[in-house]
Amino acid sequence: MGAKFSTFEFVEKSSHSSSLILTFHSTAKWKAHFDVSKETNKLMVIDFTATWCGPCKYMDPIIKNFAAKYTDVEFIKIDVDELMEVAQAFQVQAMPTFILIKKGKVVEKVVGAKKEELQKLIDKHRN
Repeated sequence: MGAKFSTFEFVEKSSHSSSLILTFHSTAKWKAHFDVSKETNKLMVIDFTATWCGPCKYMDPIIKNFAAKYTDVEFIKIDVDELMEVAQAFQVQAMPTFILIKKGKVVEKVVGAKKEELQKLIDKHRN
């Protein structure tokens, strides 16, 4: 299964455990991972970001904290400039955009650096 991921970004949770944020650099690898994720009931949070985006940089440490806190949620980071077709498939028009997915279906969407709203929706859809 590890062969499907392009990059792992480890986020320290404590001295004994860690969580991670998956980063995809290939549309094919993203599609393969997404297809497998449809079979699980695990909440997936996709962070559509860009290196030049100020609000994205603001949200970066917040997403790392969420990944450490919500170890039952899968966090994914996709650079819109690198995987434009993936961003277009989810109709991403502004950054950051957070798409929450369960069983392959979009359940929520948050546009902008809205920490509290995103946290509330993660809590709502985790179970």
